[in-house]
Parts: sequence; C-alpha cells; structure tokens
Amino acid sequence: MNWITKLTPPGVKKIFTKRDTPDNLWVKCPKSGEMVFHTDLENNLHVTPSGHHMRIGPDFRFAYTFDDGKHKLLETPDVVSDPLKFKDDKKYTDRLKAARSKTGMKDAMAMAVGKIEGIETLVLVQNFAFMGGSLGMAAGDAFLSACEKAVSRKIPLVIFTAAGGARMQEGALSLMQMPRTTIGVQKMREAGMPYIVVLTDPTTGGVTASYAMLGDVHLAEPDALICFAGPRVIEQTIREKLPEGFQRSEYLQAKGMIDKVVHRKNMRSTLGKILGTLTQKKRVPSKTPALIAPDA
Repeated sequence: MNWITKLTPPGVKKIFTKRDTPDNLWVKCPKSGEMVFHTDLENNLHVTPSGHHMRIGPDFRFAYTFDDGKHKLLETPDVVSDPLKFKDDKKYTDRLKAARSKTGMKDAMAMAVGKIEGIETLVLVQNFAFMGGSLGMAAGDAFLSACEKAVSRKIPLVIFTAAGGARMQEGALSLMQMPRTTIGVQKMREAGMPYIVVLTDPTTGGVTASYAMLGDVHLAEPDALICFAGPRVIEQTIREKLPEGFQRSEYLQAKGMIDKVVHRKNMRSTLGKILGTLTQKKRVPSKTPALIAPDA
C-alpha cells in the first residue's frame, strides 16, 4: 500500500474505475522490435512496417484469400481424441482442451470453399496457434477430406501450411499421416485438379516431408522458415556456421525448392493467375484483400 492509498478517503477509489483496454492494443514486430498499433497491423494484412509477415489464423487467412472475404466453412472429420492415453507433464486431453479454448477450433486444420478471382476453390489452412499446427490424426483426416471434397466438386485445392512437425502425443499414429496425405495428393492428380501449396512461417518437420512439398506449384510468404530439421539442429550436427538466410523462403527459391516468394498483399492475385492457367477458367481480377477483421 503506497502513501496515496493511505491518504485516500474510503469510497473515493470506487468513483474512478479502471478503463478496459485490449491486451493486444500494441503488437511488437519480431523482426524490428517496433511496436505497431493493432488496427494498423490488421489494415496492412498483418504485415509490419519492416515487412515481417505475422502469423495469422484461418479467419484472417480466409478473409484475405477469398474474393471480398466471402466463403463457406466446411466441417472437418472427427477423430479419437487421445488414442494412446498419452501424458507427460500434462494429459494430452488437457492440452487439446486448452488449444481448443484458445483458438475456437477442433484441431489444427480449417477448410472453406469460395472464389479466388472468380474461380471456385477449396482452401485448407493450418493454424500454428493450435499446438504448433502439429500433424496428427485430425489434421491428416482433414487433409484427406479436403482432397476428396475438391475432387468431388471438381475444384482446385490450395493449402496454407504452418507447422512445427508431427504431433508427438500421438506417436506412430502421427507419423502415419505422412503417407496417408500423399494418397490425397495422388487423388487430386488422378482427377486432374490443381493442388497448390503456400508455405508460411514456419513449415517444418513431417509436414515439409509430406504434403507441403507435393504441390503442383509452391509459393511462400517472405522470410518463412521452411525445413525438416531446424538450422540450430543442423549447425550442432555438422559443427559449421550455416549461410545467411539458410532455410528461409528466399534462399529456397534461389535453390529451386520454391517457385515464387509472394507478399501477402499479392497472394490472391498470384493464386488467381495460377488457378486461371491451370484450370483454363476465366479469372476475374479482384481488388486488394479485405482490410477488415473477420467476424468473431
């Protein structure tokens, strides 16, 4: 208790109530350390003045990707929540509950259908905020479901990847999703439907080793970390300093692993051009992505 509190007459403090302010009123840019007002950040597609592309979830991704942000959400399959009854310092079920409460999602994948420059497309988004976007049975089933839906509707599939790798709490069942997802990609190819991958920060581990590198076209956001094992692990293994920008999207484009690095403001138009070419459908160039926050 400070001296002002001691001198304040009883009841006076109740007159002055604490104003409610959002916890995220200002956001720190991880690249420059600059503080950015949250509204300015949203209006700039969550790209900071330094050019750093912040990680975003499915709501904003759908709003920025589809024409006028209009889309229809599709249900992802239900799977067994805790097949191995896994527990470390916390129960796996408790971790799932916390992630679901934080994100409002069942698991790491969300899918929606809408139009990208007039071309009907199914978009699958991996949410890094849900347990690091880790690949488990739910994500694997969601990917297969997206492929099947795209094939049945005869429309392209675009996926925005973001993951720390396989979900350790599901053990070998998680690793089995890698070959399972390749089956979905094969179904797309047999049907002659385009499958486009957009790699976002970070895309690592088993996701990179499976469906993230099996697209017909590979795009990436600027400075995204894309790898199987991270640079720190590699440096410790080979005991050598890695080149500047190693495993970042620009470096991988220069090495031929990625077709093009695309700024978020140009992503919709770039996807529209690619989809128009691959589907031979007339595209309708759209304006800048919706600069408004999606509905809660």
